[in-house]
Amino acid sequence: MMRNILRGRWYLYIPLLIGLGLTVLPFVWMVSGAFKPQREILSGEFTLLPENGTLRNFADLFTRVDFSSYFVNSVVVAVAVVLGNLLFCSMLGYALSKIEFPGRRALFAVVMTMLMVPTVVTFIPLFVLVTRMGLANTFGALILPFLATPLGVFIMRQFIGDIPDSLIEAARLDGAGEFRIFFTVVIPLSGPALATLAILQFLSSWNEFLWPLVAAQTEDMYTLPVGIALISAGANTVNYGLLLAGATVIVLPILVLFLFLQRYFIQGISTTGLK
Repeated sequence: MMRNILRGRWYLYIPLLIGLGLTVLPFVWMVSGAFKPQREILSGEFTLLPENGTLRNFADLFTRVDFSSYFVNSVVVAVAVVLGNLLFCSMLGYALSKIEFPGRRALFAVVMTMLMVPTVVTFIPLFVLVTRMGLANTFGALILPFLATPLGVFIMRQFIGDIPDSLIEAARLDGAGEFRIFFTVVIPLSGPALATLAILQFLSSWNEFLWPLVAAQTEDMYTLPVGIALISAGANTVNYGLLLAGATVIVLPILVLFLFLQRYFIQGISTTGLK
């Protein structure tokens, strides 16, 4: 039966395989280049496997570059942003979907409008704001502006809206307050949406380059993307092997997180209208 299906739908699998190859090929070349010497990368020959494999690029990454500082900064910022979004976006989503209050629809319309505003547009107002608050070049400047995002509010609002109102009403009849309902009823039922939000926010924060470049003014506050990108600043020749090794290390935590949460991620995407 499987052979018959494959034979009957071969015209569908061929473009899918081509698309898969085009998607995976840059990552394979990146990992391969991380193990190549600079001479081999600049030779102009396209090879997926290194001819003279070396770990020198990774050794230089951990010895010549302040990698540990960049890594710690990225972990602190990404974890804080994810936890903040899980808490505040869930609270906002619960309020917008299950609590009646004046201006609820207008507030949700504002959230939807902010989804269409490019993040770059807000960089200058955000920088002026954090500078006047005395937070420039601190973790506060890197974390506070992203503790609640419009996409996170939308995801949680859509998912929590599908939770039966009867459960909420039953908890209220039992005398539970809104905070108790939120933490004992809503949060335990929102696992797929929370996993989806965690992956998306970790990915966004971990890969963020422009805002840390603007808000972090000294090297000790740089995150991984900024630190790796500035390795060759002012140099005559770009060390591509070192850059590819750094890019490979940056991608690894994202892959590990997705492998652990992929089941919840797919379920959360399919139940929040993001098809």
